[in-house]
Order: sequence, then C-alpha cells, then structure tokens
Amino acid sequence: MEFFLQQLVNGLTLGGVYALIALGYSMVYGILKLLNFAHGDVYMVGAFAGYAVLVAFGGPTDPRIPVVVLIFAMFLAGMAASGILGVVIERFAYRPLRNAPRIAPLISAVGVSFFLQNAALLVAGARFRSYGTAKMVDPSTGLQWGPLRISIIRIVVILSAVALMVVLHLLVKRTKLGKAMRATAYDREAAAMMGIDVDRVIVATFLIGSVLAGAAGVMVGLVFSRVFHFMGFIAGLKGFTAAVIGGIGSIPGAMMGGLLIGLAEAFSAGYISSTFQNLIVFGLLIAFLLIRPRGIFGVPEPVKV
Repeated sequence: MEFFLQQLVNGLTLGGVYALIALGYSMVYGILKLLNFAHGDVYMVGAFAGYAVLVAFGGPTDPRIPVVVLIFAMFLAGMAASGILGVVIERFAYRPLRNAPRIAPLISAVGVSFFLQNAALLVAGARFRSYGTAKMVDPSTGLQWGPLRISIIRIVVILSAVALMVVLHLLVKRTKLGKAMRATAYDREAAAMMGIDVDRVIVATFLIGSVLAGAAGVMVGLVFSRVFHFMGFIAGLKGFTAAVIGGIGSIPGAMMGGLLIGLAEAFSAGYISSTFQNLIVFGLLIAFLLIRPRGIFGVPEPVKV
C-alpha cells in the first residue's frame, strides 16, 4: 500500500505537469484548429529561464535571497519567458498562415520546434543542467505518513498545478475574455461580426497557454532537476497525448487527460518497468483513437450535409 501511494503521488505530480502542457494544445486547437507542435519547446524555454534566475541569484548551494522568494522568481521568469515566446511565435509563424491550407501552419509549427531546440543547443550547449533542488530545500521536509514521504517540492508542484488550472477555469467561465475565447472557438467569423477582436483573443490564448507551459517547465526542473535542450520533445508529445485522450479542445478534458497520462506513466514504471512506460502511454493514445477518437470530454463535430 505504501508503494502504491508513493506511485500515486508521483503520478499526480507528473499528471499536473502534463495537464498544464495539454491545456496549451487544447486552447490553441479549440480556437484555431491548429496543432502547435512547438508548444513542448516553449515549455523547455520556461525551464531554462527558471534555471537562469536560479544561477543569477547564487545557485542552489548559496542563494542570495530566501528560497521561497527565489522559487517564486523562478516561476515568474519561466512563465514570462514562455508567455512572450508564445506571443512571438503566434505573430510571426502562425498569423501569416492563418488562412492558408491546414498543412502550412502544421509545417511551420514543426519548423519552429526544430528552431527552438537548436537555438537552445547553440546558446546553452548539450549538457544537462540541474536545479539542485536537494541542495536548496531539505529533502526530509514535507509530509510523512508511515513509510510514505512527500517532499515539500512535490507538494508545491501539485498545489501550484491545481491552482493554475482552477484560475484558468474561472478565467474562461467567468470573465469577459473567457466569453470572447469561447465565442471565437465556436465560430470565429461570427465572433468577429459581433465586435470581438479575434486577433486579440488569439494572442491572449497563446499567451495563457505558453505561460502555463513555462510554469510546467519550472515544475519539472524543481522535481526532476534535469534541464536540457531536447526536454520539450517527449514532454510535448505526452502533453499532446493527454489533450487527445481528454478531448482536444476541451479544457476539463486536458486536465483529466494529463492526470491520466501521469498516473499511467508512474504506475507502469513502478509495477512493470520504466523501459515500457512510453510504450504504455502511447499505446493508451492508440487505444483511445480506436475506441473513442473524440476523447473523454470531446464532442463529435456536426456533420454538414
């Protein structure tokens, strides 16, 4: 039971990260019907921005400011860097192709992904960076229940992910911007005729989705410590998998899909083998595409006659 609970905590941690990444995919697809395959690399840039702030303030062994303030600054830097990058990508890579055939923005997204990966490789090099969280925060601090121990960093990551998802849900459901986003997702042309600034809504969507991805990048750095130029590729694929399983275009679906993927990865690594965890995760994607292609919360598109 203790091992099961430990894997459950690991799965919730991973699931929160994947859910934040999946939200970016779902939001952009819901409005533009575009698969933003550069989203995983936006997450990678957020992780590097958090690491840059960590180094600027003395690193994990000798921080010049209180650790709580340092972690908060790392989150702000990661979210700001990813948010700005997301807006720039939308303006220069996707907006000129908005009315082009579907394949054109998809190719552009793949190109932006390779560009960001190689830019990070040139600037930061190929070696792995470490947040050194164990040196910054005492690993023994946290919750203790028998042999089960949940570190304070994992608690912070899980609570932060839940808080961000709740804030996003409230923003979409209860604000004027959220209403404009839902209207644009339903019918972009009709929303424009009703006076909604569609370009502003699309930029806000990219900004919000990229900010969430930047927060996820910092969370992964804090929990797993490893930051490198290629980290966004597999995380982006798993975030996309979570979005598809939950129902791409659905915000609750992205949250549920992320948690499901995180739990599947944690339990497969714990009870079977870490060698097969990616096989099981992507096998789950194939199963959903065959059995329920619209996902858990997805709604089938109306067929026009």
